[in-house]
Amino acid sequence: MSQMNRRRALKLLAALGTTGLVAACGSDEDPGGASLGDGRPIKIGLVVPTSGGFKAIGDEIANGFQLFLELQDRRLGGHPVELLTADEGASGATGKAAVESLLKQGVLALTGVANPAVMFGIRDTVEQARVPLIGSNASPTSLQSVVYIWRTSYVLDEVGRALGQHMRRQLKPSEQVAIIMPETPASQDVLRGFRVEFGETDRRIKDAVVWTKDVANPSKSAFVSDIRRAINRTPKPTAIFCHYDGATAVEFIRQLRGEGYRGKVYAPGFLTEGRVLESFAESPATALGIQTALNYSADLSNTANRVFASAYRKKHNTTPTTYAMASYDAAQVLDQAIRLAGENPTSQQLNLALGKIGQIDSPRGTWQFNQPRTPQQKWYLREVQLDGQVLSNVLINELATLG
Repeated sequence: MSQMNRRRALKLLAALGTTGLVAACGSDEDPGGASLGDGRPIKIGLVVPTSGGFKAIGDEIANGFQLFLELQDRRLGGHPVELLTADEGASGATGKAAVESLLKQGVLALTGVANPAVMFGIRDTVEQARVPLIGSNASPTSLQSVVYIWRTSYVLDEVGRALGQHMRRQLKPSEQVAIIMPETPASQDVLRGFRVEFGETDRRIKDAVVWTKDVANPSKSAFVSDIRRAINRTPKPTAIFCHYDGATAVEFIRQLRGEGYRGKVYAPGFLTEGRVLESFAESPATALGIQTALNYSADLSNTANRVFASAYRKKHNTTPTTYAMASYDAAQVLDQAIRLAGENPTSQQLNLALGKIGQIDSPRGTWQFNQPRTPQQKWYLREVQLDGQVLSNVLINELATLG
């Protein structure tokens, strides 16, 4: 390690204080920090979309993984890393092609995947190849009984469960909730978790869900009419529970307010995550007060998050998202597992090592893998507020520990 890099690592060590970073720094004489015997880097395959509706999430995933590598002098578990990227596309078929192309290049492990549908579509390919995949975005509830697929994000029904618990306690018996969502498998997962915790027979959610069309252009008249149908029913709702993200989230919020609705809005954190809030810079009142649940908030006060969020803002001049954080953690998980797997690990040895990792000191707070290979972690309530002149998802309190 060069003197400059060693000095930077020691500064990070003093700030972070995590076992992963302690191991990665090591001493110059520490054989545990040596690279592969022949000096060649290990190959990691990053699967992300490079176009389409999930591109923004894919960019965040890539940013988070790259940031961890940069803070570790581009090493994982002491080994130099060659990061190979493939476009996951927009379907299971294109995702499978991306994974197969990376497998042919001899990757030790895979990571990324923005689209839950792609994750489901590549399941069998990953399992049959026996190469571990560390997924870093939302995972469908139906993805079960996997051996080589691990996730550093969450399972989609969990965010519905976290909000269901909160809303059941907060809403008065006389209040009415309108549920409005796109007709997608992801929404079905979110809604299933919400109903489990809120109560299937609770009179406050007794009316049918309004399903909006999953259209590429959310400003179409059908989208507007669905919103009107949800908010103009009798009795009128005093709260909205919804599930949108990206450009669709922006249009949904605008049209909801444009139709005159000024009541409470609750949603999974994707509704206001990433670049969404920047779209309301000229009309902040449109988004103010929206409450969301997520496994991460950029203003969490812990040492790991202070290091991560500060480094991310410095590099990208924007606030980190849950997508970047989960990918940063995917790199951290690989860092620890590769070290445990030994000097010349195989993919199968690495997969066994993943099962031996204990608690992860993460920007979201400490978490660990559960039996289904997903995080057991805290969920947080956030509210859109003004931080000076900038809209921000401000942490309100912890909601639950799930997983």
